[in-house]
Amino acid sequence: MKVKIVNRSGMDCPSYATPLSAGMDLRAAMEQSVTLAPLERALVPTGLYVELPEGYEMQIRPRSGLAAKHGITVLNSPGTIDADYRGEIKVILVNLSNTPFEIVPGERIAQAVVAQHAHIEWEEVERLGDTERGAGGFGSTGRG
Repeated sequence: MKVKIVNRSGMDCPSYATPLSAGMDLRAAMEQSVTLAPLERALVPTGLYVELPEGYEMQIRPRSGLAAKHGITVLNSPGTIDADYRGEIKVILVNLSNTPFEIVPGERIAQAVVAQHAHIEWEEVERLGDTERGAGGFGSTGRG
C-alpha cells in the first residue's frame, strides 16, 4: 500500500528494519538536543506529515530499547494519527526513570504502525450474549 508523505525532517523516510517488522522507527527532527528530567515529558517533532487512506490509522508506540534501557516511553501509548490529520506527527515522550535522558537530533524515539480499523454503529440492547468468561475481569482468566 502506498501512503503519501511530506518529509521535512532532513532525514530518510521511516522504513522497516526487517522484512517482517510491523513498525517503522520515527526520529527526532530537532535543531538541538533536549534533556528530559525524571518524570518530565516533551512533545518531540518528527518533521513528517502523512496522508493515510480512509479506514487506516497510524499508531505511535514506544521503542522497547528506550523503554527497557532508559525508562523513556510514549505517554499516550499508543498515540493515534487519524486518516484526516494533516499536521506534523509529534511524539509525547516521558522519562519514567530516575535519571535525566538526552534526546539528540535524529534519535529513534518511537515506532509507527499503520493499522486498518472499522467504524461501528452502537446497537443498544438490554442484555449481551453469554460466554464462558462472562463478566470476569482483571486476572480472572488465569494466574496474575
